[in-house]
Parts: sequence; structure tokens; C-alpha cells
Amino acid sequence: MDKLQALESTVDSLIARCQQLANDNRELRRQEADWLRERQRLIKNNEAARSRVEAMINRLKGLTQES
Repeated sequence: MDKLQALESTVDSLIARCQQLANDNRELRRQEADWLRERQRLIKNNEAARSRVEAMINRLKGLTQES
């Protein structure tokens, strides 16, 4: 009977561990999705800033050529 209880305890522990790993995996996948969205937002902001800087440089070049 002790062996059966030990086996049952081991199985219960494994089930609990599997459930915890599944929860952790879900959370990590959610975090990954959040990071990917944040990365896309930052790339978009960087591209917008680059465009604004390039426009300013072109305007400055235009001003210096007019002088």
C-alpha cells in the first residue's frame, strides 16, 4: 500500500508540475506577443522620426543652397 501511495503522490506532483508549466508557457507566450507589439511600435516610431529628420536635413540643405 505504501508503494501505491508513493506512486499516487508522484503522479499528483507531476500533474501539478505540468499544470504549472502550462501556466508559465501561456504567460511567456503572452509576454512574447506584448514584446512583439512593442517592437513593432518602436520600429514605426523610429521610421517616423527618421523621416522627420531627413525632411529637416533636406530643408536645411535647401536653405543653405538659397543663401
